[in-house]
Amino acid sequence: MITVIGSLNMDLILQMGDFPQQGETVLGEQFQTSPGGKGANQAIAAARLGSEVTMIGCIGNDNFGDTLQTVLAQEHINTKSLFTTSAPTGIANILIHQNDNRIIVVPGANYKLEPSHLDAVKDVIEQSKIVILQLEIPKETTAYALELCKDANVPVLLNPAPAANFDIQWMEDITYITPNEIECAQLFGDNIDSILEKYPNKMIVTLGSDGACYFDGEYPIHVPGYMTKVVDTTGAGDTFNGALAYALTEGQSLDEAVYFANIAASLSVEKLGAQGGMPTLSQVYARMAGLDE
Repeated sequence: MITVIGSLNMDLILQMGDFPQQGETVLGEQFQTSPGGKGANQAIAAARLGSEVTMIGCIGNDNFGDTLQTVLAQEHINTKSLFTTSAPTGIANILIHQNDNRIIVVPGANYKLEPSHLDAVKDVIEQSKIVILQLEIPKETTAYALELCKDANVPVLLNPAPAANFDIQWMEDITYITPNEIECAQLFGDNIDSILEKYPNKMIVTLGSDGACYFDGEYPIHVPGYMTKVVDTTGAGDTFNGALAYALTEGQSLDEAVYFANIAASLSVEKLGAQGGMPTLSQVYARMAGLDE
């Protein structure tokens, strides 16, 4: 079982011809709501590939919260470890222009997830094959989750976004960490090669369309990406993380798992919305075999 501890948001997606400048109003081209949140996204990415997934997080007692819980259940994700709070469900405002995005997150209920909630579902964490964490919940809750996983000898995959909520002291207790290039520079410095060597088989830096890289203890490894037609990059990193967790729990080597995750991420960017393009296992294998061309 994969357990995801993290955020659930409703994404408010606006497509536009130009990003507004300070004080400027522009006309949008399209608007839609779409379930999101890095935690929920990564849970769905893993579940669509066939993993048994449990989601731990907080939602509000509102329509957005009801919708998010329903969506997770429809994806066959266990929602018994979700908690309802008085705070409103978190939202993410996503502005899309020329296949790029800018995102503003209002955490809402996500920031009500406390260590006591984790204590209430401690057995779920202890029974997990791997726990996925991101940084859209309180830092003290992330730290406590790492402590519980360490005590139970459960591997942790941490996606350090947003980077500002990361604590370098956590590195000892993290099994895999997956920053993108920008997050890696913010947290560890610009020299990616030396950073990878410092954290062999732990630090996996995602490079967008160029794939991902890590250091295997002897050599730097670059796993190339898959060139595709990009519609929306929102959720590509979440797809990568969910797919990586799936592959690792299925016994794939790190090299195989990163390649698998790259392929899954390449499929995710071909549709609009964070969750809209997250692929099934058959779609990933079809692309790996060249059968979807």
